[in-house]
Amino acid sequence: MLLNVKQDFCLAGPGYLLNHSVGRPLKSTEQALKQAFFAPWQESGREPWGQWLGVIDNFTAALASLFQGLPQDFCPQVNLSSALSKIVMSLGRLTRDGGAVVLMSEIDFPSMGFALKKALPASCELRFIPKSLDVTDPNVWDAHICDDVDLVFVSHAYSNTGQQAPLAQIIPLARERGCLSLVDVAQSAGILPLDLAKLQPDFMIGSSVKWLCSGPGAAYLWINPAILPECQPQDVGWFSHENPFEFDIHDFRYHPTALRFWGGTPSIAPYAIAAHSIRYFAKIGSQVMREHNLQLMEPVVQTLDKELVSPREVDKRSGTLILQFGERQPHIMAALAEANISVDARSLGIRVSPHIYNDKADILRLLEVIKAHR
Repeated sequence: MLLNVKQDFCLAGPGYLLNHSVGRPLKSTEQALKQAFFAPWQESGREPWGQWLGVIDNFTAALASLFQGLPQDFCPQVNLSSALSKIVMSLGRLTRDGGAVVLMSEIDFPSMGFALKKALPASCELRFIPKSLDVTDPNVWDAHICDDVDLVFVSHAYSNTGQQAPLAQIIPLARERGCLSLVDVAQSAGILPLDLAKLQPDFMIGSSVKWLCSGPGAAYLWINPAILPECQPQDVGWFSHENPFEFDIHDFRYHPTALRFWGGTPSIAPYAIAAHSIRYFAKIGSQVMREHNLQLMEPVVQTLDKELVSPREVDKRSGTLILQFGERQPHIMAALAEANISVDARSLGIRVSPHIYNDKADILRLLEVIKAHR
């Protein structure tokens, strides 16, 4: 059964299908931000930090609920690139002796490759699965996670292809071969179920701007407690300290939880927004959101079968459909824009991503415009 939650969101017009880029805000977000961030600052003569830091607790608790994890294993980050660099630079096995190998795909988001190249010593190898290979196939990963690979970076969902990686096969394979695993959930958080307690990767990084409808600035990392003692972050600040308020410049001790990756004085406002939004989605549950997403995708898949680039198999598909119309594509994009239907295009085609505030009417309107201009 499709959800009916349109009334909860700020929807300036019909047909917003850009949820792989930026999700629409909840109508209650502005009031939540005022209460959590501005009220302690504006309405009290006391220092607001005591209440502001509670926002971070709410943020990590919301993430724990969404991903079936523990709050103390999450740490706020400003973006995924920073989170990835901090993780890599914290691991002696990657940076101490050199010669380490990190595996990723050529279709991963470029920023992740940029961050890895700069964070790794020059003596390390950044090895790529060629973009011509199918990253939804467990056999491809089996062939590339060799005994000399020290870390495998895997995107749960790939932004430009609409593919979903087979995490249930990749993570145990990496563990079996003595390889660390790091999962990027930027394109999947909220729309593809992920149970950290069952999957048990070594690391996860993600953001809140897309399916979690939280705006930019509220990224996060997750550390498996089993690997935490090995992590010695280099980019630290007073909130990375075991006791940030000890104020002894000669004595730094890592925080005993994932917060050792935190750093200096934190932002608060982005996490106030995100905590509110993520709690909303955690109550609904990623499985329910995924089922809604698939139901709205189905008419598009059936109607535009020849134009579909992303996988037809549900278990290989992310929350995004990729449609390629060849020489007609610019005309179709213009027609969709004229009809106030929000999509975008990348090298493989038009990207369409229905969320829980989309309904059948949005999809029918999309298909009507496309049919008229094919």
